[in-house]
Amino acid sequence: MTTQETAAPTQPRSGLDRYFSISERGSTVKQEIRGGTATFFTMAYIVVLNPLIIGTVPDADGRVLGIPQVAAVTALVAAVMTILMGVIGKYPFAIATGLGLNAFVTFSVASQMSWADAMGLVVLEGIVIAVLVLAGLRTAVFNAIPMQLKTAISVGIGLFIALIGLVDAGFVRRTDVGPVPVQLGVGGELRGWPTLVFVFGLLLTAILVARRTRGAILLGIVVTTAVAILVEAVFDIGPSFVSPDETNPDGWQLGVPALPDKVFDLPDLALLGDFSLFGGFARVGVIAALLLVFTLMLADFFDTMGTVVGVGQEADLLDEEGRLPGADRVLLVDSLAAVAGGAASASSNTTYIESAAGVGDGARTGLASVVTGVLFLGALLLTPLVAIVPFEAASPALVIVGFLLLTQIRNIDFDDYAIAIPAFLTIVLMPFTYSITNGIGAGFISYALLKATQGKAREVSPLLWVIAVLFVVYFAIEPIENALVG
Repeated sequence: MTTQETAAPTQPRSGLDRYFSISERGSTVKQEIRGGTATFFTMAYIVVLNPLIIGTVPDADGRVLGIPQVAAVTALVAAVMTILMGVIGKYPFAIATGLGLNAFVTFSVASQMSWADAMGLVVLEGIVIAVLVLAGLRTAVFNAIPMQLKTAISVGIGLFIALIGLVDAGFVRRTDVGPVPVQLGVGGELRGWPTLVFVFGLLLTAILVARRTRGAILLGIVVTTAVAILVEAVFDIGPSFVSPDETNPDGWQLGVPALPDKVFDLPDLALLGDFSLFGGFARVGVIAALLLVFTLMLADFFDTMGTVVGVGQEADLLDEEGRLPGADRVLLVDSLAAVAGGAASASSNTTYIESAAGVGDGARTGLASVVTGVLFLGALLLTPLVAIVPFEAASPALVIVGFLLLTQIRNIDFDDYAIAIPAFLTIVLMPFTYSITNGIGAGFISYALLKATQGKAREVSPLLWVIAVLFVVYFAIEPIENALVG
């Protein structure tokens, strides 16, 4: 169940309604605006977080892109591509720099070449995926996946984004020693006012959702942010990261929720167009560069597919066979977003799982994405204001939306082990490896293998067999690269 309003009349009431199929999908303009706003607030952190990853690490030549410059292009590309997703894709999917992809570009690609060369490889990756979409291959892959595996992807994503929310808020943290990789809070205890703010926000949002309150998720974010600002004003807590040599485990995880000194700030867009399309091939060689592009492409390809399946299923947008009508439009815009991200030095942009927050608040059409995109445009000038929403205020929405996605697990037949085991691997590996792509890959490989061992290899589509083999290559990319490059 979601917090959407009572179904609206099915007859379009305006040109806007007809274009976005608002009434047809049981939504309203108010519902779409609210959902688009909720999505923005759950993913606005990328304007702050992406610069901390990309803008602070030197490339192989020692060049640092800079936090203000990366923040500006991050907001700009997210704005433009999310609006295009709404207008062309016509679904409530928002786009921004892909987490995980940006870390790979920073630490595995730019460490071997210049930032311009690295971003050129990102552009190439996006072009290749766009060609695959135009050739119909990406949509064919989307349609070749069995329905119950699609459901498993949705459930796995639910656990994944819930874990993201818990980690972002500091409720769950890594351990420094011992065999257990994560723990509750600091040293197994919940400490600090920020954690209490998160707990407050989680309980508030849960109550609002359980009571079917309209705008529950957005309302939870706004109220929790206000509480966070008040707590910071009274107790002067500060950030968790003070300097490379000093941390404050009881501090706010990213943004400090204090009212900014200024609301407006002019963006620095100097990084637009700062890329070299084939420079990376000259720096590391053709084979190594192609392997980097392949890794980026496969991760981007299936991260997006998983997100579209998960969010689309939660919004009841898939047909009886688990297909998204007009998926080729969505996938084309997503592919072009990768190109745009590389061309702007913001790293590959992709469809965001946080779109589920807007869906949880009633979004069903591309109008919600237009709203999210317009808010990102505002973030170009309002970066200081966007930064006041801390992880502790936005993360409760991710945890609750994770629950909503998890409820789909009832549609998986756990009596059929040939589908249940791949579904299980898909579900658990997404949060446990912190990667949607890893979960999908394990599910595809195990599904094909189990069907073959049962003598039912023909039940697996030829395309799915090809993908399973590609995932084997993906998981073994390092030894393959070592063997080829030497």
